[in-house]
Amino acid sequence: MRMIDVIEKKRNGEELTKEEIDFFVAGYTNGEIPDYQVSALAMAIYFQDMTKDESVYLTQAMVASGDQVDLSDVAGIKVDKHSTGGVGDTTTLILAPLVASVGVPIAKMSGRGLGHTGGTIDKLESVEGFQVELDGDTFNKLVNQNNIAVVGQSGNLTPADKKLYGLRDVTATVDSIPLIASSIMSKKMASGADAIVLDVKTGSGAFMKDVEGAKELAQAMVQIGNGAGRETVAVISDMNQPLGFAVGNALEMREAIDTLKGNGPKDIEELCLTLGSHMVYLSQQADSIEEAREKLKEAIESGKAVETMKTFLAAQGGDASVVDDPSKLPTTAYTFEVEATMDGYVSEIVADEIGIAASMLGAGRLTKESDIDLAVGVVLNKKIGDKVKKGESLVTIHSNQQDVSEVSEKMRQSIQLTKNETQAPSLIYHVITE
Repeated sequence: MRMIDVIEKKRNGEELTKEEIDFFVAGYTNGEIPDYQVSALAMAIYFQDMTKDESVYLTQAMVASGDQVDLSDVAGIKVDKHSTGGVGDTTTLILAPLVASVGVPIAKMSGRGLGHTGGTIDKLESVEGFQVELDGDTFNKLVNQNNIAVVGQSGNLTPADKKLYGLRDVTATVDSIPLIASSIMSKKMASGADAIVLDVKTGSGAFMKDVEGAKELAQAMVQIGNGAGRETVAVISDMNQPLGFAVGNALEMREAIDTLKGNGPKDIEELCLTLGSHMVYLSQQADSIEEAREKLKEAIESGKAVETMKTFLAAQGGDASVVDDPSKLPTTAYTFEVEATMDGYVSEIVADEIGIAASMLGAGRLTKESDIDLAVGVVLNKKIGDKVKKGESLVTIHSNQQDVSEVSEKMRQSIQLTKNETQAPSLIYHVITE
C-alpha cells in the first residue's frame, strides 16, 4: 500500500477503507509516513469530508495507536462526560460527585488547562492535599469503593491524535468536522468508558460559534460513538456568556460546592441536571431521563451529593473540610469592583474576553510549563438580561496584583449595557442521541 494512493483516493472524493486508514495512522505514528503526505491527506479530508464509517475507522485507529485505560475491574456501566470547552465551565466538578451519589461509577481522566483558566485537575488542586496521580489499581479501587475517582491524564493515550492535531494546527485544517470529532472521541474511547455524554458548546465563548455548526459536530461525534459500540448522547448548550458566575480555579471550586448544596447559579444547576440525567440513564440506574433527573435533584436536596464530594476529596488526600468551610480555599490579597456606568440591562457579555481577563490575572496558562495562580479570577455579579443601576457592581475582580486597570477596562468593554429590556439566551439548544 502506498500513501500517495490513499491521498489521491480521498482527493477524488472516494471512501477510504479501514485498512487504508489503519495504514496511514500507524505509519504516521511510527514515523514511516512524513508530515507533508499527511498534511495533503488532511487537506483532502477538509475539502471532501469523511463518511460515518471512515470517521469510526479513523477514531478506532487513533485509539489503537497507544495505551488504553482498562476499567474492566470497575463494576457497573462506566459513563464519561466531555465538554468542548468554554468559560467558567465547572460542570465536571459538580457532575462527578452528583452522578456518583446515585450509584453511577465515575472513573474520569481530566486534563490541565491552557488558556483562560486551569483545567479540572488544576481546579481540584485548589483543595489542599488533593492527589491527581493514582496508579491504576488504586484508581479502580476508589471507583469501586466510592463510585468516583478523578485523575490527571497519564500514559501514552492516542499518540496519533497528538501528532495529527499538531499538524492540523499549522496547515489550516483544524476546523474539519470529521477530524475534530475523531480527535475528541478517540481520547474518550481510550479512557475506557462504556457510554459517553458530550456537552457541545456554542456561542461567543465556544469553538463552534453558531448552533448549526455545533449540531453538525455533535451529530458526527454521536455517530462515531454509537458506530464504535459506545452509546453516546450530545447536549448542545450555550456559551454566549460564561457559565455560572465564577471564572478562576478556586472560585469555580467554591461555586461547584455551592451548587452541590443547592445554592449555585441556576444555569450551572440546570446544565448539570440535564447532562447528569443522561449519564444516569445510560448507566441503567434509572428507567427514564425524567426518573434520572428526579434522583439527581433528590441527591442535592438530601445532602447526599455534597457528602459524596467530601468522600471523593478525602479519598484522594484532599482537605474535605473545604466543603463545609470554602474560605479554606485559596484567596487573593485584593478584590476590586467594576461598576455599571448607567441604569439599564445587560445586553451582551463577550465570554472569550472575560476568559482572557481572568488569564491576565494569572488564572490560566500560556504554555504547558506556565504556573497559574489558583486564587485569582473574576466573579460576574450580573448576567445577560439582568437589570442594573448606575454604580452597581457588574464584576468582582480577585487579584494578587494591585494594578488591575487593564483587566477592569477589558471588563467594561466586554459587558454591554442597554436601556432596553433584554432576553437571556437559551441554555439548552438540542439533545442528540443518534
